Amino acid sequence: MKRIIVASFLMFVSFYLQAQGLDPVPPPSSEIPIDGGLGILLVAGALYGAKVINDRNKKHIK
Repeated sequence: MKRIIVASFLMFVSFYLQAQGLDPVPPPSSEIPIDGGLGILLVAGALYGAKVINDRNKKHIK
């Protein structure tokens, strides 16, 4: 009788341990969009760099 109880217990525990639950909710995306503020900063940096180069060229011409 003890063998049957132990075998039944192990059988039910093995089914329980192999069962898979619902799919977990995926974590929020950690991707950072390049569009938006970063694009504006890149354009501002390019314009500032062009201004600095233009000012240096004007200084060397005088």
